[in-house]
Amino acid sequence: MTSYDYIVVGAGSAGSVIADRLSNSGKHSVLILEAGGSDRRFYVQMPIGYGKTYYDKQVNWKYTTEPEPGLDNKPSYWPRGKVLGGSSSINAMVYVRGHPLDYDDWGRDAPGWEWKNIAPIFKRMEDWSGGADDYRGAGGPLSVYDTKDEVHPLCKHYLDATTQYQIPTNPDYNGQSMEGASLYQITTRNGLRASAARCYLRPALKRPNLTLKTNAHVMRVTFEGSRASGVVFRHRAKDQQVRANREVILCGGAINSPQLLQLSGIGPAPLLKNHGINVVSHSPQTGQNLQDHLGADMVCESHLPSLNQQLRPWLGRLKVGLQFLLFRNGPLTLSLNQAGGFIKLDPDADRPDIQLYFSPLSYTRAPVGTRPLITPDKFPGFLLGYNPCKPTSTGSLEIRSADPFSAPKMQPNYLSTDYDRDIMLKGLRLMRNLAGTPAMSKLINKELYPGTAVQTDEQMHAFIRQNAWTVFHQCGTCRMGVNKNTSVVDAELKVHGVSGLRVADASIFPTIPTGNTNAPSMMVGEKASDLILQER
Repeated sequence: MTSYDYIVVGAGSAGSVIADRLSNSGKHSVLILEAGGSDRRFYVQMPIGYGKTYYDKQVNWKYTTEPEPGLDNKPSYWPRGKVLGGSSSINAMVYVRGHPLDYDDWGRDAPGWEWKNIAPIFKRMEDWSGGADDYRGAGGPLSVYDTKDEVHPLCKHYLDATTQYQIPTNPDYNGQSMEGASLYQITTRNGLRASAARCYLRPALKRPNLTLKTNAHVMRVTFEGSRASGVVFRHRAKDQQVRANREVILCGGAINSPQLLQLSGIGPAPLLKNHGINVVSHSPQTGQNLQDHLGADMVCESHLPSLNQQLRPWLGRLKVGLQFLLFRNGPLTLSLNQAGGFIKLDPDADRPDIQLYFSPLSYTRAPVGTRPLITPDKFPGFLLGYNPCKPTSTGSLEIRSADPFSAPKMQPNYLSTDYDRDIMLKGLRLMRNLAGTPAMSKLINKELYPGTAVQTDEQMHAFIRQNAWTVFHQCGTCRMGVNKNTSVVDAELKVHGVSGLRVADASIFPTIPTGNTNAPSMMVGEKASDLILQER
């Protein structure tokens, strides 16, 4: 049987980082297994191409939840990256560290994860185009780009509107303070997507001690007693087994990591026995604590041209296409979430409780099964969006059978608490208030959604149930903590009840961060690498 010192399952946001760091010294042999294929695809590398990869089964797991009572019993579609780089290869690239208090919260049940320990990790991983200072890093592997000189002109109207609403403009929400309205920073480099695969994994693959296998679907972790000894995976229609001399590290993300643990015998014993799986360790929290950000949009028709007029007509598409191909600039090199910010609706909150989004385009008549970011509405339009930062609804995930190729059952329980329903309503009213500022009202020709007929609390709640959407920040399903009865992994990311096995990805988040989850996921990869290498 082939053996390696370390086996990393999943070449996504955290897995790519870990593969790079563990192989850097040349002293350790590392195998990284990825269920998806290469990221060398045009629409993966072109930043705005995430509109195409949104439903592309070649690079996307295309998960769907169970019908959600909070969303009028509709399922929620969850795209997740099935490709080198994982979701960092198909996301909207917005870079947000999170609030310092998020990590102080983590550290209360997982010593060593407080902000004072995490801030230096974010700083060392960054190559911030604004340059290094007391808060930001430069020269790190992850390129983070300041978009201030390239965003659409409508973003200025948005920032004028937030100023008029007494929301100050913040030039760097990843710096000294998070609060305020901002232009979003994105993970791009020289006009191309800067995924974890591009920034970490690709350079590392030049090392002879790092081996990558793509299209390798890991079916289970193997054990000798209670120690993880390796994995079984399917590659080219054949089942293969490899041995880990030191550790197996799961980096499949908030869906695949708890699924693989359950398939391998780590999870709630009744569930595992029901599916004929031998119980290696009764872990009742595996698959619990599922958290996500839920958002909603106001869609408006604009008096002034928006990105619709650049991306919809064939002449406009030809122009921006040539800009991208010849000069690596223009709207195809940016995210569509170009502006936004973080604010407190509750003045007594200790951190922002709402994240804002402004996208200078609209797509109101999207055919089923598409997200036509490159073919938006014919008329000028834009989106005002938001999501609560710290929702209190939690869900669960569990396998449906012992079949490793069957998607798990996912139940997020959106809007199942009074707090979540109330703050979603307040957020929608905030969008109306922003739209009513002089800067924005003179821009709006017509409010398309929710529409002026939606006014009462009951009508707004109904609109939210019918139209709220995931912000693609699933996390928490292998919660980190010192108490094995309330968590899955300890503060060193070791799985409770067994040895030789860690989890390092968004699934270990004890609570959802304030903001987007991709940067924290990469940080977990860096922190996990520190823990592993320090131990050795």
